[in-house]
Amino acid sequence: MDILHEVYNKEIFKSEKHRASLLVTLLMLEAVLLIILYYLNKQEYYKVFKTPLSIFAILIFTGILIVYEIVIHYFLFRLTKISTWIKPKVFGYLNSLSEIILLSLLLISIIDKTGSPIILQTPAALTYFIFIVLSVFRLDFKLSFFTGLSAATAFLSIAFFYLQKFETINNPYLLSNIYYFGQALIMIITGIAAGFAAEVIKNKMLLSWKTMNEKMEVIHLFGQQISPQIAENILNQKDELLGMRKKVTVMFLDIRNFTPFVESHQPEEIVDYLNKIFAFMIDIVQEHNGVINQFLGDGFMATFGAPVTDEQSPENASKAAKKIIDELIKRNQEGSIPYTKIGIGLHYDEAVTGNIGSNIRKQFSITGRVVVMAARIEQLNKNYHSSMLISKEVYEKLNKECKQDFEYLDQTTVKGSERPVILYKYRVVID
Repeated sequence: MDILHEVYNKEIFKSEKHRASLLVTLLMLEAVLLIILYYLNKQEYYKVFKTPLSIFAILIFTGILIVYEIVIHYFLFRLTKISTWIKPKVFGYLNSLSEIILLSLLLISIIDKTGSPIILQTPAALTYFIFIVLSVFRLDFKLSFFTGLSAATAFLSIAFFYLQKFETINNPYLLSNIYYFGQALIMIITGIAAGFAAEVIKNKMLLSWKTMNEKMEVIHLFGQQISPQIAENILNQKDELLGMRKKVTVMFLDIRNFTPFVESHQPEEIVDYLNKIFAFMIDIVQEHNGVINQFLGDGFMATFGAPVTDEQSPENASKAAKKIIDELIKRNQEGSIPYTKIGIGLHYDEAVTGNIGSNIRKQFSITGRVVVMAARIEQLNKNYHSSMLISKEVYEKLNKECKQDFEYLDQTTVKGSERPVILYKYRVVID
């Protein structure tokens, strides 16, 4: 949570930098447009202001605001690189208040120079709205509301102070008090609207981070055991990770004569051999929605139908096993790997699935009789000189086409179980 908070603070400071850059651009644009308007409408300008001082005051104070925002941008750039000693929310309030004060001083200066509060009715006073709207970058409802309220308070205070001071002025351009109240009200409403927009953006951003964090947790939990499709299903069906009973198909795969191979080869050669063998086998398992639960040195255990429920798990497991055998035969014939024989056992039954462990270390586990039976069935390949055996429970779930690749073999018992198991053998044998 601390890391997430730190990342969030950094993102807020980045938003402040973007906001400062945008303000500099907008203020420069405002200054240029005001100059253009002044030269195109000099006569109208002199009717209202009586003096050119206000336009120069506007340009001077706009320049001051631009310099201020450039300094803020530089400060934020240094701050995000050096330290985070100031909270972004505190900085936001201080910066917002400073901007409002600077703009207010601009208006006060112009009123004092011209001797009339008419500037409050010109586009220059609408600069308050730029600060309010851009408060969205701070992603804080209260801060946006504070900006709108501060702007409204400053605007009203200036307006009523100078309207009373110059109430004897006979200026046909001056509007009634209702205009200033309405302007201030719109500022507050704009602050509220900006605040709601900021909250929506912030919530979407936090949701994205949460989703990303959940994906990282899934990746951390399963490592490279699962395909991206299964990972996506897990994220959409989080209950699948909880302990529950479900029907699964368990596959045990064992590499034959591995001990003699180890005794006659160097460790580097053994690792290279296992990587070549397991690489294509893992890909095939994942292609058929399987999960590699654990490696057993010279083999592995894989599960189909967990963590994501799959009604077609017996068929998917059988197809995966057949493809592994066919691919192994092909590679043996090509000579791309040392000659290898394997045994595969499949069993379909109920299991208890879920995360087991502590908060520090957890592992997704499959437990139940189905695991033991699949392991025992795989070992029977040695007795029957077969490459793949499946139980009746798996065979009965296969479609007609898939069943044609298997033939009835025997009814027997396995070690540790009194219940007989009916076996079917894959017709293809690795010679």
